[in-house]
Amino acid sequence: MRDEEPDMPRARKKERMLNQSRMSARGGDVFGLRCLPGECVLQRAVMVRKKLTAREGRGWLSGTLFCTQFRVAFVPQDAPKADDNAETILLGDHDIALASIEKVVVVGPNRTKLVSPNTWLKFTPEELVLYCRDLRVICFLFDRLTPDAQVIEITHTIAKTYQPLKPGAMLSFQNAALGSVEMKQFLSNRRRDAHMNWHETAAEWERELERCSATGWRVSSVNDRFEMSTSLPRFIVVPQKVLDTELKKSFAHFNDGRIPRWCWRHPRGSDLLRMASFQNNIYHEKDDIRHLELILFGCHSSVCVVVELGEELPSPADIQLAHGRLRALCLGDISTSVTVPDDKWLSTLEATRWLDYTRWCLKKASEVACLLRSGHMTVALQEAEDRDMSCLVSSLVQVMCDPHCRSRLGFQSLVQKEWVAAGHRFYSRTNFHRENDKEEAPVFLLFLDCVRQLWSQYPARFQLTDDFLLALHDSAHLPLFSTFLANSQRERCRRTQNVGQCYTPVSGWREPLHPDSSLESPDPPLPPVWDWSLQYCEQRQAAFTQPVAQTPAPAPLLNGNLNSQLDARRPSDAIPGSVFLLSRGVFSCPVNLLPWRGGSAGGSISGVYRKSHRRAPSCESVPGLERLLKALSLAETPVKPELDPYEPLLPLLMGPCVGLWRECYHRGALHAQAFSHPLSANHRHPLELLAGEVRRLQEQLAQQHPADDSRSAHDANLNHNANNSSSFLFSGSPGAAAIATPAPASGQAPKENANKHTFLSGHASDTRPGRANSKLTKSDAS
Repeated sequence: MRDEEPDMPRARKKERMLNQSRMSARGGDVFGLRCLPGECVLQRAVMVRKKLTAREGRGWLSGTLFCTQFRVAFVPQDAPKADDNAETILLGDHDIALASIEKVVVVGPNRTKLVSPNTWLKFTPEELVLYCRDLRVICFLFDRLTPDAQVIEITHTIAKTYQPLKPGAMLSFQNAALGSVEMKQFLSNRRRDAHMNWHETAAEWERELERCSATGWRVSSVNDRFEMSTSLPRFIVVPQKVLDTELKKSFAHFNDGRIPRWCWRHPRGSDLLRMASFQNNIYHEKDDIRHLELILFGCHSSVCVVVELGEELPSPADIQLAHGRLRALCLGDISTSVTVPDDKWLSTLEATRWLDYTRWCLKKASEVACLLRSGHMTVALQEAEDRDMSCLVSSLVQVMCDPHCRSRLGFQSLVQKEWVAAGHRFYSRTNFHRENDKEEAPVFLLFLDCVRQLWSQYPARFQLTDDFLLALHDSAHLPLFSTFLANSQRERCRRTQNVGQCYTPVSGWREPLHPDSSLESPDPPLPPVWDWSLQYCEQRQAAFTQPVAQTPAPAPLLNGNLNSQLDARRPSDAIPGSVFLLSRGVFSCPVNLLPWRGGSAGGSISGVYRKSHRRAPSCESVPGLERLLKALSLAETPVKPELDPYEPLLPLLMGPCVGLWRECYHRGALHAQAFSHPLSANHRHPLELLAGEVRRLQEQLAQQHPADDSRSAHDANLNHNANNSSSFLFSGSPGAAAIATPAPASGQAPKENANKHTFLSGHASDTRPGRANSKLTKSDAS
């Protein structure tokens, strides 16, 4: 038992520690820790044990704990000596950035305490628990031989330097990590990955058009200086038939000037567009109407479907509320006595609505993917501001339909195109500065969770792995990367150039005539998040990808479709130039869908189109378009889904099929509950023993009752129909259920039991008969 009142550290010992910390100002090995240039060791504690997570192999790891002005570092006792010639890595495998720490809790003899910069400890802590913003819980145990002075000092140092995020704290953290002259020079000399499409130049957008075989479109530089829209990228893709002079007249008709623009072309000829809602009280001239419809229809003059995202998907405020409830449930807090009983854990999880929002996003993306696969039409995603859910849905659609977007480089290019360049407000939604909590919403984290759900159901169709998604999730909580520290491409350009811009009504945004290039930027250069070598070693990066079958090139297009004779089969009521609305799985044709069609030509449309987009559903259905989609599907040559790489990956959305991302949200669950001594790590959790017993009983049942192929196929069909009964679109994708829930081979047990367990484990079920996931946490088994 430690003494209640620890001895005060000696002044001579403090002075020696301070002198040794100054040695690390130039970087190098200090006390076994490889420091960055300009990084100083503020405090250290010897003979400390770190509790390892299940992903790290469980148990405890002995070593030395350090605190610098940038991170909390842990160096294992048996770690190899740091190599000064090795490549610079900002964070090691056992390091925690100070900016990612949310709170510090210490555990003493029969007590716990939340530590703040002004806290005075009256006892010597035995355990140190760090709660992180990325849902990690890092636990350290101080040995009885660890000097009490080191324990007290490193606890206070961490509490004073981790700086709960507030205005002004982020810049000091960035300077601590990247502000030295050596680091600035090091980052300036790094080259970007040339194999990745960054979607920042006209040539890169041309390369994307060529990759998608998107004929009839061109790259426009009308927004080169962000004069038309400050939130759109410098280059946008528009139809070739529209000139830039005509295009400029269209920006005023949409919120923030976010006009319809091309995102992606399906191999079967359909185009995916994105746009904001229409402006109110805008006078529409006849020429403007012609230009707007040319942009909206793109290269197709027959059918355009507007997909309204505001009615069926959660708002950013809803996402923030659900994520906050999920954090509170999964993390827990040992500093308080408020806990969720085991028998109510799953009901509390459902009450967070996080899994519901995941299902809604996947369902909407599946509907859009089925629309695109029908071919020969334009699908336009419409959102009030076109900067949140449209980013999510358009990205999910491309992940479902395009194998290139399921590779690591393709996925990174997708995020650059649909999130970074498209103007998602990363800076406001992440809220690093804590300036406006009302704008905070983890929309990007919801997208990663949706991708992970697809990955769990189709792991063999992804080159990227769960480790990659988890690394991207954690990196989004670090205020070190330019990817997440701006709301638009214009803000990133201004920070990179470090030159103020001025605005005039005639010239728009312009740079100063004689900028002083000799002035050095006061802010450190921020690398992109895709420079993984700054965070992870080569061994960790190798786990980001897995082998995947080579994707064959899509069939050549003819007249924008796979079958040039489909026009002859088009139903007579599919009038060329028709615009339809897809909302809640039903097609309709509201009078005010296009404002200029709802009123007289050239007249004002005040009051016709509401900015909130909360339209009442129209009673006028559109059976003609439904028959058109069915005709297009029947006219095509049937292709087995497993042989067609461009068939959309339609997820199963029933409750047992959408599980919690356990590797992300449960990393700190066991730590936040009951543990007190390393001896407990040598014994399995009681719920794990119970899960093992249940698994053995399942294996015995599987051996006594052989599989029934007909019953298994019938259950798979019921699961598919129940999953897709709310939308007619899935009927046009034969065999989609066969991909997600393949029928077992002869002699194997049906997989219905395994599907039931995916709700608890959050994993795709094991392919072996009667075998559920062996890793089951306390919260899962409850």
